[in-house]
Amino acid sequence: MSYSFFCPCPRGLEIALAEELHEIAAHSRSLKIHNSVPGGVHCSGTLADAMLLNLHSRIASRVLLRIVQASYSSEDDVFKLALGARWEDWFDSDRTIRVDVNAIKSPLKSLDFVTLRIKDAVCDRFRGISGNRPSVNTRTPDMRIWGFLDARSVTLYLDSSGESLFKRGWRIETGDAPLRENLAAGLLRTAGWKPGTPLLDPMCGSGTLLIEAAQMQAGIPPGINRHFAFEKFKAFKQADWDAARAALKPVPPPTTPSIFGSDISGDMLVMARNNLQRAGIQFDIPLKQIDAQEVKPPTGIPGLLIANPPYGERIDMRGDRSQEPDAMALAFFNAFGSTLKQRFAGWTVCLFTADLTLPRMLRLKESKKTPFFNGAIECRLFRFEMVAGSNRRESTANHV
Repeated sequence: MSYSFFCPCPRGLEIALAEELHEIAAHSRSLKIHNSVPGGVHCSGTLADAMLLNLHSRIASRVLLRIVQASYSSEDDVFKLALGARWEDWFDSDRTIRVDVNAIKSPLKSLDFVTLRIKDAVCDRFRGISGNRPSVNTRTPDMRIWGFLDARSVTLYLDSSGESLFKRGWRIETGDAPLRENLAAGLLRTAGWKPGTPLLDPMCGSGTLLIEAAQMQAGIPPGINRHFAFEKFKAFKQADWDAARAALKPVPPPTTPSIFGSDISGDMLVMARNNLQRAGIQFDIPLKQIDAQEVKPPTGIPGLLIANPPYGERIDMRGDRSQEPDAMALAFFNAFGSTLKQRFAGWTVCLFTADLTLPRMLRLKESKKTPFFNGAIECRLFRFEMVAGSNRRESTANHV
């Protein structure tokens, strides 16, 4: 039986997600990828396909199974829709539930009230069938129900993922502001990185970008070390899940390193090494303790330098604490820009930041800037092609 799915993702990564899902669909006869919309990608397939999506997608935030959809004009319409849905086909009343609602241009005034009405409807449905109702667990529910309202229609989904897919199951230690794993994977794809191409993160922190790249190179799917909500579905078939995992093909480890990281903080590098180990990376990822202003190419073959640059206190630890934060940032990025120009000719540099003045501070002219959202924060992935002499700003006087 074929079902409709929606795979949400961080805003800005819809195109990258669609490309990834098409690659996953190449290994299934029944998985079909449909249209991209702001915030995600629609697709359809079997429950076995939902397992594939959860196991292999690095960019999706969740895989949502559409239960029912209809037009609405009031909270009562939403209640009736949820009450009529056959939730009992998917789980029993002894499962715990959580309901979340998102909306765009909905005429309804209170999403909290809509959430409550959906929860009441689901519980009333089970009480009418068996006399028992599911309990609510907002922290670790067995089943997550998602409602989405636009101006005219409401769609109710059952979450096949459980915890968000960016939670790969390996992260215990983090720095101050780690990238979410699916955003890191999307940045790597948007930057055009392919396994085998030299990769350097000179501000690697706890290692998120390095780990995503290393798992791609090793052929380790992002969902291999975690559990999913679909394992608790009544229709779950263990044989299908075993087959999906058994189809994984090991990739021989590289003979020489091609992924490199560095950071000024030794504590961050300890975290990165521990995280790499827990993520199942068994080949060498050289890590070096050095300030990004002093970094040099780790290989004679040009590749991709990618980073989520420091800010605030993360810059403060690098320089003269007598300076104001803006002055420290300017000094740091001026020096880092000089390093890129002097040492990284032939490399592509991609820097992800919420600071839209970054190119000015680096004194470089970006070749491309791609908008993304890190949660609610608007960011850019700035791309610089480090061809000697071609990207230096003619004058910094009007830009700094």
